[in-house]
Amino acid sequence: MTALTIAQALLLSKPLEQISDTPELDLQLLLQGVLDKPRSYLYTWPERELSESQRQQFQDWLQRRQNGEPIAHILGQRDFWTLTLAVNPTTLIPRPDTERLVEVALELLADGPHKVADLGTGTGAIALALSSERPKWQLYATDRVAEAVDLARRNRDQLGLTRVEVFQGSWCQPLIEQGLTSMDMIVSNPPYIDPQDKHLGEGDVRFEPRSALVADNSGMADIEAISEQALACLKPGGWLVFEHGYDQRESVQACLSQRGYSNIKTFVDLGDNDRVSVGQWLPAANAE
Repeated sequence: MTALTIAQALLLSKPLEQISDTPELDLQLLLQGVLDKPRSYLYTWPERELSESQRQQFQDWLQRRQNGEPIAHILGQRDFWTLTLAVNPTTLIPRPDTERLVEVALELLADGPHKVADLGTGTGAIALALSSERPKWQLYATDRVAEAVDLARRNRDQLGLTRVEVFQGSWCQPLIEQGLTSMDMIVSNPPYIDPQDKHLGEGDVRFEPRSALVADNSGMADIEAISEQALACLKPGGWLVFEHGYDQRESVQACLSQRGYSNIKTFVDLGDNDRVSVGQWLPAANAE
């Protein structure tokens, strides 16, 4: 069997150009996973030959990537914020855009004994990132999918972030059942893609659960449901924070306004796209 060096493996990106915007990076990540080494190792030891088992694993992973399977699913993990999270096909793969939601949430509340909920937690990415930055916060995460709940708990235990509790159930339902009805903040990255969006047939989203991506009413159905349910779970002055689509600012702001939220704002992501909107529940203001 012909030997394969690291340098030779790094030249095999051409087959990935049709399915990836970052074929060279994809190769590096696959090699790092096969060798269990950091990126610097690839360029420090380019003449190193892969063992037979490593070569076979690399070729298998390369073929899976050529078939369009997400790198995160192949490796079984994804970096998010400062954390490395286990992922699997039952949940959405954490994305860099969602880090903007984490930043906004951290700006809205200082460190302190606050209670914060993350609805539709998936891998637990948002709740765990917030807990890693605010050790005095008590985090509650919910997801209706049992496999996602198990995954979020596994990530929590692996990271040792013990102030995150994970419940199974839809949106605010587990909070209400547990009597957790005075949250300082509720955050969510819910499904917000229109079921007719042409991008659903492209890229990584083909391998992710449709239920974690799409929502009825032009992508607004879950945002509307959460906005309504959160009124029973937020304390006066509490914040509701959403990630949403780049073209949904007006719809999300209108949704929050119609339900009586105040101080409604939208924040852009690194690409200067509208990405996160917030509203504050001030019942006294609505009573005037």
